[in-house]
Amino acid sequence: MSVIVVSGTGTEIGKTVVTAAVAAVATAHGRSVAVLKPAQTGLAPGERGDADEAARLSGARTSLELARFPEPLAPATAARRAAMAPVSPQEVASAAEKLAAEHDLVLVEGAGGLLVRFDEEEGTLADAARLLGAPVLVVAPAGLGTLNSTALTAEALRARGLTQLGVVVGSWPDEPDLAARCNLADLPAAAGAPLLGAVPAGAGALSATDFRARAGDWLAPELGGGWDAAAFRATAGA
Repeated sequence: MSVIVVSGTGTEIGKTVVTAAVAAVATAHGRSVAVLKPAQTGLAPGERGDADEAARLSGARTSLELARFPEPLAPATAARRAAMAPVSPQEVASAAEKLAAEHDLVLVEGAGGLLVRFDEEEGTLADAARLLGAPVLVVAPAGLGTLNSTALTAEALRARGLTQLGVVVGSWPDEPDLAARCNLADLPAAAGAPLLGAVPAGAGALSATDFRARAGDWLAPELGGGWDAAAFRATAGA
């Protein structure tokens, strides 16, 4: 079974675009890919969710959303306020396992950060990763404050015996400031894991054709791309 859980150090930091980039590279290499979104919040019925957006950009074969809640809140809170059944880590793991039986790679994109609650039993994305025995790819922002949130996420992963694949910067600015440039060198130390890519700001607005053509330039060989951390740091002036 090949499953990667994609989590973030917070919300609105580029998880969907990173998920799409990983899916695009895998698809380009001839692998069948499924994108699973356990809980989509803040969207009305009929609006395109994160899983569908990642599939649209990447060409992934399958996208699946387990639940959708209308308010842009943590999944457990959104489910409670909507009087809807929440999603449990067991349901996430079961859905991912079924997809893995029919696909070469399953990408499970969380909502917000690693420990955001799915249900009233305090189940989280970390619990789903543990049930699956799946590694976690952490998406982090580029700028000031990211080292602390990345270190806290890494500490939570280690405390639960989960494997961290590495860190990807979810939205690398066109004109990075001093903090962002320094973070290229400091993020691996904060994470205790390698820096595996940097997706440029605005990548999600590219056409699907351009996105797929460029995705391999944003991700390291460990994720199937050709991105080189040392060369990127040198170019950025880090």
